[in-house]
Amino acid sequence: MDVSFLEPVFAASGPYATVCADVTHTTENADTELDLRVRALSDRLTEQGAPEAVVESVRARLLEGNEGGEAGTLRGRALVVASDGSVVLDHALVGAPTREVAEWSPQPALLAVLRQLPGRVPHIVVLTDRTGADITYIGAPGTVEEERTVEGETFQIRKFQGGGWAHHRYQHNAENKWVHNAEEVATQISSMARRLAPRFVLVAGDVRARQILTDRASDLWSDLIVSMDEGGRAAGADREPVDRREAELVAEHEARECAEVIEQIASASAHGLSLTGTALVVDALRKNQVETLVLADRPDDEKLLVGGSPLELGVSQDDMQALGSQEVHSVPGERALIAAAVATRAGVVVVPRAAMPGDIPVAAILRYTDASTASGQ
Repeated sequence: MDVSFLEPVFAASGPYATVCADVTHTTENADTELDLRVRALSDRLTEQGAPEAVVESVRARLLEGNEGGEAGTLRGRALVVASDGSVVLDHALVGAPTREVAEWSPQPALLAVLRQLPGRVPHIVVLTDRTGADITYIGAPGTVEEERTVEGETFQIRKFQGGGWAHHRYQHNAENKWVHNAEEVATQISSMARRLAPRFVLVAGDVRARQILTDRASDLWSDLIVSMDEGGRAAGADREPVDRREAELVAEHEARECAEVIEQIASASAHGLSLTGTALVVDALRKNQVETLVLADRPDDEKLLVGGSPLELGVSQDDMQALGSQEVHSVPGERALIAAAVATRAGVVVVPRAAMPGDIPVAAILRYTDASTASGQ
């Protein structure tokens, strides 16, 4: 998973408030219920010493559901607020969190956020009809990053049902317009696929429009198409079947990614390109060797030492002395590792603890090795 979206978090000054909240807003008493949940989370932050500016930023964002709009459709929401009260991370969660988080701490509690983010698979959703399409690109953090609407020609768009000498001309004219509109939609999707590298393209809507469109898919995305019969573009059309299918496809891709990463750890180890265990991974992160950091969703209660930057990182005081660190802090291990991964532009994948080889909490797939790289698992 590309975690570059976390860079603003580490660019801000801590301590940080990290919140994973249930913001479900679907009952008759939703406003009151949300207000009570937010009040409880705010009180927890205050008890931990968070300043009022930080608590107020959290409170204001979470209560947006009571003001209507898109925030009222969310079930879970993750926030990270810096010490000056600025919101440096705000993302929807895959659902209401099983355990709400409200923590004021020197380092953000990002593992709790990463394992609950939805849509960590970039993809395109297309709602099409014979006049055009609505095209949405959802990026790696699961947020809408680009939207396009194609409106084609509509005059005589329906096939002519009468007889007589004009019947075939009108019918042919309508078909040509459908094709022209679909070609414009296909061009837009190709442009997005070329720039954004989606993992799948979900196409929903009118059956004939889908057929014409998918017949004109370029090699950039023809193998990525998943077509579905439910869902449509018309005003008032039920979007729920499309959202449900989209979530299923994302979950399938995420499960496949986890399996591939675990397999890659094993296969890369034969060539010295993977490591398991905290000490070896820390050493590789310091040298910018890590391509993908793999973390178990249930970490050990392990501490690491950090100095003045994310890469001043060690497992012992001897490590920190060798790095020349003047000020050393003890940090929960997974937090220090995520910070180092963001600093070195490494990807981060969170997998079930049971899937990790040897039940270890940390592994890494490497970009390169050198003579000093540790070998073995």
